[in-house]
Amino acid sequence: MPSFDVVSEANLVEVRNALDQANKEITNRFDFKGSDARIEQKERDLTAFADDDFKLTQVRDVLVSKFAKRNVDVRFLDYGDTQKISGDKVKQPITIKHGVSGDLAKKIVRLVKDSKIKVQASIQGDAVRVTGTKRDDLQATIALLKKEITDVPLSFDNFRD
Repeated sequence: MPSFDVVSEANLVEVRNALDQANKEITNRFDFKGSDARIEQKERDLTAFADDDFKLTQVRDVLVSKFAKRNVDVRFLDYGDTQKISGDKVKQPITIKHGVSGDLAKKIVRLVKDSKIKVQASIQGDAVRVTGTKRDDLQATIALLKKEITDVPLSFDNFRD
């Protein structure tokens, strides 16, 4: 039976490239001279460091612009609370979302069932598998999900006949 998977994953290679470009721009910009502004990465966790809140927002803006240039959706970024560290310096944890959350998976399954398209959706870990008898029904389901779910970047993998 034809099927496909609904997933939400960022391309980590492009994330790393965007992060390197952002750090390069931050070190070369005049308004960051002599400051400790940078972005560090550990797996799917980023940490933005700056001297004050204003520079922290500028660091985030640089990061978002580099993500946009590398075609990485900025909806993958989940910003944590700003924390004060020694003196006036601040840091902010940023996590990169991975996988379809439980609530979103249930919403996707509910949308597919309510659409009356002749396909079945099932939750498979951090993905949702949609199966059907006709390829056209699967393509209609993809179009429906692209239209209805806009708050999370979705991709459709493993399309099989």
